[in-house]
Amino acid sequence: MRISSSLLLLLAAAGALAQSRVSILADAGQRVGPYKPIYGYFGYDEPNYTYTRNGRKLVGELAGLSATPVYIRTHFLLATGDGTAGLKWGSTNAYTEDASGKAVYDWTIVDRIFETYLAAGAKPFVEVGFMPEALSTKPEPYAGAWIPGAKNEQYSAGWSYPPKDYRKWGELVYRWVRHAVEKYGADEVATWYWEIWNEPDIGYWHGTPQEYDKLYDYSADGVKRALPRARVGGPATTGGGSNFLRQFLEHCATGANSATGGAGAPLDFISYHAKGSPRVVEGRVEMGIAKNARDVLSGFQVAAAFPKFRDLPIVLSESDPEGCAACSARVYPQNAYRNGPLYASYTAAMLKNIFELADREKANIEGMLTWAFQFEGQPYFDGFRSLATNGIDKPVLNLFRMAGLMQGERVKVESSGRVPLERILADGVRGDTDVDALAVRGERTVSVLAWNYHDDDLTGAEAARRKAHVALRVAGVGRLAGTARRVLVRQYRIDETHSNAWTLWKRMSSPREPTAEQYAALEAAGQLQELDSPRWIGLEGGEVKLETVLPLAAVSLLQISW
Repeated sequence: MRISSSLLLLLAAAGALAQSRVSILADAGQRVGPYKPIYGYFGYDEPNYTYTRNGRKLVGELAGLSATPVYIRTHFLLATGDGTAGLKWGSTNAYTEDASGKAVYDWTIVDRIFETYLAAGAKPFVEVGFMPEALSTKPEPYAGAWIPGAKNEQYSAGWSYPPKDYRKWGELVYRWVRHAVEKYGADEVATWYWEIWNEPDIGYWHGTPQEYDKLYDYSADGVKRALPRARVGGPATTGGGSNFLRQFLEHCATGANSATGGAGAPLDFISYHAKGSPRVVEGRVEMGIAKNARDVLSGFQVAAAFPKFRDLPIVLSESDPEGCAACSARVYPQNAYRNGPLYASYTAAMLKNIFELADREKANIEGMLTWAFQFEGQPYFDGFRSLATNGIDKPVLNLFRMAGLMQGERVKVESSGRVPLERILADGVRGDTDVDALAVRGERTVSVLAWNYHDDDLTGAEAARRKAHVALRVAGVGRLAGTARRVLVRQYRIDETHSNAWTLWKRMSSPREPTAEQYAALEAAGQLQELDSPRWIGLEGGEVKLETVLPLAAVSLLQISW
């Protein structure tokens, strides 16, 4: 029998309509694991942006998004220079030497950075690097400029080389930690992380893996001599399954310690990086969530191969859709996802992926650090990977606000619209959209974070066809709520018109210099917004039943309280 083209179109439309209806069940009575605040970690290249006006504003917002401490990491904390910021560059001049070669320590700029964090209620995730000019084995040229769009082959200059004297390097680290203890107190500093270097498997380290191990030995010895209970770790490699990470863990387990002469090295946490790989396909951005997830998994598996370290906390000290925050979408079009809600829905999906991979591999995940902050003096919404632009918050920052409102224990979620984890690992989200949720129960609340994610940055009719009509059931609320017959429901939303200053900025014709009135409107639009008014609803057989519509790339936080 021959089927007409019109009938085929009708069948296709019916199939699309069927796929757009999704049932999600969150069972508040079935615990699956703790809801650790792994979202509360952030970082950036340019340390001197920290204490600018917009930097201080953003640090305060980050510290305020969670009831638990937020940790902040930055590069170049030991780099030589006058403190002038630049793209992918910064300096503190913490270490110099006089004419006789005697060490001169100056913690003024480092303290200014850390005090900005602490005053806001955040904590340092201390990245111990990079090499001061006076200690570098190749001090000239020392600071290579980073130019967007260029090859930047000379970017990793003198600051990326091993020390010419490891004992002086170890003493520098010791003096730094001792200074921090004297200034902020041992109990405070014991809550920080001390991570040795950054990505020593690529151009950030112009030495061998064995030379990095030696650097780690002297660094860890300096940290522990100053404060034995301080947390020290690494190696912050570019990927989880690398041979570099494996050899480093072997060294920490049984290798000869260059600093102490003993066997092995102190290791309180393991860190590595996990990145996606967006590209432009047929004129639109296609995200690479599969690579991001595979990087996470491979690191878990390497760590699990070392029984001595199997239970150590693991911090993904960078976990992002791709690798270069300072590569703006204006120059690198594959990064055009950064201003809108796609970045937020991607991050929501990865948050659950990381928890599920950790559950499956029995990994002790502690942090998922987002490498994004703000870029001072750049045009509004210029496409940098940032959380705010000129003091205006981007949609992705509201995803972290949502995550910070969730506290308690993760509970079981089933979704008819989810893309299975194995398929995400293999292919990403390239066919059906991933309509899924992460649910957490607290003392008097159940929170359901739901999203509609796809790797492709679709617009217009293509995006409209992927709108999801979600029927949400939250079971087990009656047992938790006791005698309460009604619950309060609030729905927070990130989409094209909610919690999204970028859309408003475009409607204003993309002003280069917004007026005071425009700026105030943009500032308000950048905050987390509710989709509708809070409402009280009755329980049905101890369950909460809700319906919502999730446009493509939208994220909702539905909070039920009593």
